[in-house]
Amino acid sequence: MTAAEYNICVDKYADNVYRFILKNIKDEDKAKDIVQDSFEKMWVKVDEISAEKSRSYLFTTAYHTMIDLIRKEKKNADFEEVEPYTQGYKNEYMGLKEILDEALSRLPQIQKEVILLRDYEGYSYEEIGEITNLNESQVKVYIYRARVFLKDYIGSLDKVL
Repeated sequence: MTAAEYNICVDKYADNVYRFILKNIKDEDKAKDIVQDSFEKMWVKVDEISAEKSRSYLFTTAYHTMIDLIRKEKKNADFEEVEPYTQGYKNEYMGLKEILDEALSRLPQIQKEVILLRDYEGYSYEEIGEITNLNESQVKVYIYRARVFLKDYIGSLDKVL
């Protein structure tokens, strides 16, 4: 990959990678750091990566960097700050986006990641498998389980509105 192709890759994919990471970790500063680290790692290996594979490499790198950060923070988590799990939505009206964000936040991390890659970013099952190091069957199972949970959590649209 040339420097010009790298710059095109930055322009083309930076926002998508940022949105994907931000949806997962809900911290703008950390998301920006992860995106920056991912592009730095890509720059280090710029001679080894083809322009056609740059999107996949970038999302894979960002995903693994995010997982490393989550694992590191999980070791340092203060358990008194964790809210107890409650399923269902609040009785007060929230916009549909807030309801979806709340529902997504309650998914297990791997299900959240695959549903975001599939439904928000439009990746194929095969591409999601490459990014997350899962086989295609596992990806499909996690997406199915996530969608079932989201459907049960949100309930019917009449209850939401």
